[in-house]
Amino acid sequence: MQESPAQIATTTAETTTTLPKQRRGFAVMDPDKLRVVCARGGQTAHALGRAHRFDTEKASQAGKKGGATVSADRSHMAEIGSRGGKAKKGYRERQAARCQAEAETTQIG
Repeated sequence: MQESPAQIATTTAETTTTLPKQRRGFAVMDPDKLRVVCARGGQTAHALGRAHRFDTEKASQAGKKGGATVSADRSHMAEIGSRGGKAKKGYRERQAARCQAEAETTQIG
C-alpha cells in the first residue's frame, strides 16, 4: 500500500520532533564575533540616519507621557496605593513583633 503525502508528512513530523533543537544563525556565532557584527550594524544605521538617538530630553518626555497615561486610570492608581499601604502595615507589624521578641530576650539574659 502506498502512503499519501499527508501520511508521509505526519511520519516526518513525528520523527523530527524527537531530535534535539539545533542552534542556528546568530545563536551559533561566537559571542565576540557577534558583538563585532552588531556594532557594525549600529554604526551603519547611525551613518545612514536610520538609528534613533534617545537623549535625556526625549527620555524625560517619554516618561512623562507614560506616567500621565498610567495615572489617568484612577482605579489602577487606587489599587497600587492600597497594596503599598497594606505592605507597609505588614512591615510595621513584623517590625513591632521583632522588637518585642528582642526586648523579651534581653530581659531574660
